[in-house]
Amino acid sequence: MAKKGWTRPPMTRERFKNQFRNLVGNPFNVIVMFTLILLFALIVIPLLAMVQNTFVVAKSELRSIPGASIGDYTLWYWKYLLASPLTETILWVPLRNSLIIGAFVTVISVPLGALMAWLMVRTDIPGKRLLSALILIPYMIPSWCKALSWMTVFRNPSMGGNGVLSSLGIPVPDTLASGFVPIIIVMVMHYYAFSYIMASGALRSINSELEEMGEIQGASRTQILKSITLPLILPAILSATIMTISKSIGTYGVAARLGGNNPDGTPFYVLATRMKDFINSSPKGTGYAMSLLMILLAAGTIVVNQRLIGTRKSYATIGGKGTRSNLIPLGGAKWPMLVIIAVFLIVAMVMPVFFLVMESFQVIPGGGYGANNLTLYAWIGELQNAPNPGFAQNGLFRNSEFSRALGNTVKLSLIGSLITAVFGQFFGYITTRGRGKWYGNAVEQLIFVPYLMPGVAFSAIYFSMFSQPRLGGLIPSLYGTFLLILLVSIVKHFPFASRSGSSNMMQISVELEEAATVNGAGFWRRIGSIVIPLAKNGFLSGFLLSFISIAKELDLIAILMTPKNYTLSFLAFDYSKEAMPQVADAICIVIIVFILVTNRIADRFGGNVSKSM
Repeated sequence: MAKKGWTRPPMTRERFKNQFRNLVGNPFNVIVMFTLILLFALIVIPLLAMVQNTFVVAKSELRSIPGASIGDYTLWYWKYLLASPLTETILWVPLRNSLIIGAFVTVISVPLGALMAWLMVRTDIPGKRLLSALILIPYMIPSWCKALSWMTVFRNPSMGGNGVLSSLGIPVPDTLASGFVPIIIVMVMHYYAFSYIMASGALRSINSELEEMGEIQGASRTQILKSITLPLILPAILSATIMTISKSIGTYGVAARLGGNNPDGTPFYVLATRMKDFINSSPKGTGYAMSLLMILLAAGTIVVNQRLIGTRKSYATIGGKGTRSNLIPLGGAKWPMLVIIAVFLIVAMVMPVFFLVMESFQVIPGGGYGANNLTLYAWIGELQNAPNPGFAQNGLFRNSEFSRALGNTVKLSLIGSLITAVFGQFFGYITTRGRGKWYGNAVEQLIFVPYLMPGVAFSAIYFSMFSQPRLGGLIPSLYGTFLLILLVSIVKHFPFASRSGSSNMMQISVELEEAATVNGAGFWRRIGSIVIPLAKNGFLSGFLLSFISIAKELDLIAILMTPKNYTLSFLAFDYSKEAMPQVADAICIVIIVFILVTNRIADRFGGNVSKSM
């Protein structure tokens, strides 16, 4: 606070020059300014460009808007979406479907994940070490791979072929083959991980003495759980709830494969699939408007999350004793609980992989597993020797498309993860050293923006920005290029890398830099001799975890794909749509093995799958 009677000296030209010189003369300030400008250019400007495109006539819509010229201001796209005879079909029905899916996935997956976290952390359930290692593996299997596996089992004639059950003479109702039920089940088997990770972390960090004191006072286990444990982990549960809603509402791949048709024969749409159709065809401006609605919906859930958690900060009681000295005995419920977890792991992990593997060896999908229906063609076959007319490509390891997609995936993951990890360390350095200061908060908030956006909506932003030249060619058209896919992957994964960087930098004491400063070391010397050497393990961990996430990504790149830039994920997805499920399944197996091996390497360097969420 300024002293009474004191007035700020006037800003003279010389004083301004001195302040500016001091600002730019500090390398840390330069890095902060560069970071803020970079994030604004990569996140805010593309978002504003997409907003603009929802109000500007595009060349492709000239026939739909009488008397309009390219570049004219218009409300036509928004009227078409919100106030046209088709509004019910193109907006309200997909929105309702997305909300129903998001609600059911959340209601089922959040309690499921929280229950498993409580069993792993607070009880004496047997085999915890093994179960804790296995329980997150289903999350590492891409959700769209689980969708392909579901089709392998439950495909029926109305879906264009037979699955395992149909081949055994077991009728599969349409409600199990496509629509709400399979989408919800598959997404539950994926998004339970959010609440498991957050609840288990909260349970490990809270002061267990509170629960033990409750026992001393004679409270029952139910009373302790209801009055002590649940309130303490409530912020984590709320965060998991909001995150699950946001992610499940915006998921594209699962809904695109398992949506099928409604009972009246019309296609089953959610917001993400309907939006992609508009952007890939027309009117693109309406697709961009739907993207904005998806982003606003996701942002709304984040705001609700912050408000709810903000009112419950007083519940967060963390102490140095984070683990119960006496685990809660389950008694007679021990083995039933173990069976429940085992069944879940079988359904969510073993069965998807098993059925993907088995179908990859079938001549005719759903034709049984007799010797006459088994082949290695999907893996090593040549087209001229195809045992089934449905095989329109060589087997995987003779397929030039697979080789090209594998190369694109490795190149994208390697380059994208390397750049992301480097920036993540710098972002982490700024946010930790600037904690509580405006620039630290600004960087942290900007980095967080891509995280709250559904992947398919975020890619729409970049499609809108770079689908055509802007500013007289100053901003080039990048559609169809590897550079655009790389750019989207990097920016989308900034939050993951920054989280890893922040955790890493918090372990590097500021006192080490202060001591070096006292000894005359400049900024860059401190960075080179202290920060970088100590950050190398955190950097490697962030690199590997980003590598995994980029390698399995589908939603983020679906809009941007062209045949020459196909990744393994999109190639498998495309083969599945083209009625070549055996080859698609084989690619899924390659991706899953690739992810599990990389995750194992990441674990050795302190990585954790929770950081890749």
